Amino acid sequence: MFLSARAFAPHRHDAYAIGVTMSGVQTFRYRGGQHACLPGQVQVLHPDEPHDGAPGTARGFGYRIAYIAPELIREALGDRDLPFVPDPVHPAGPSARRVAALLADIDEPLDDLARAVMAATFCDALSDLAGLPARDRTGTDLRAVRLVRAYLAAHPREQILARELEQIAGTDRYTIARHFRRAFGTSPDRYRTMRRLALARTAIENGTPLAQAAADAGFSDQSHMTRQFTKAYGMTPARWAAAVRAGGVGGARPSGPDEVGVPPAVRSGSPAADGPVAQPCPSASQYR
Repeated sequence: MFLSARAFAPHRHDAYAIGVTMSGVQTFRYRGGQHACLPGQVQVLHPDEPHDGAPGTARGFGYRIAYIAPELIREALGDRDLPFVPDPVHPAGPSARRVAALLADIDEPLDDLARAVMAATFCDALSDLAGLPARDRTGTDLRAVRLVRAYLAAHPREQILARELEQIAGTDRYTIARHFRRAFGTSPDRYRTMRRLALARTAIENGTPLAQAAADAGFSDQSHMTRQFTKAYGMTPARWAAAVRAGGVGGARPSGPDEVGVPPAVRSGSPAADGPVAQPCPSASQYR
């Protein structure tokens, strides 16, 4: 959203408001003080706290924001008390960067798995910004996250529910999200997206129309695939298809940043990639 000629009157939300300023200067009154949020900085507003919002300069400001239900944060905390973050503006430290990365994809479709990942990330960021000790100090449950990874790799097209992964891993969805990132450097949702992209680009190389490639790989539509493909590989699917048709890629594939942690049998570019990923696979019960 971008604001230039107007401002928000004082109002309040029944959820955490967690946002990042993308451009310009955002100013607001909150808890008795006047604050300014600059590009790259994150703001955290607590539920039921009155605040307003206005451009700090005549050039306006752009921002992205998410509203997170307090009960979702409490669930991700294991029913501990909600964190309180006294300072509403935070520089681009590790927690703020994780929040900003999530908000960058806030316009994408959110399914059950993505919501669990988002809740865990926001919960941990709020706790860190509040100065609370980390909730999970145990070691990474490698057996659990390997089972989850194998299931995601085998079912990339499916709209997998978080409760399915809980059954496979034997733990809750928020622990899965945290431990998966520790083990593989990415989220379960992002890992699945990369497997879908591998299916889509193989289909494109084989001449499948883009809309059909998107649907067959599990994306909500062609534009969804295009946005994710461009973010991962730095070019659109149409450009990639044109390069393949022209023979200008020599059989090479665009390289993505999230290949770490991909089992050899499903790593893009592997001779086996189109086998285990694309063929019918066992049910969730066989991964327990």
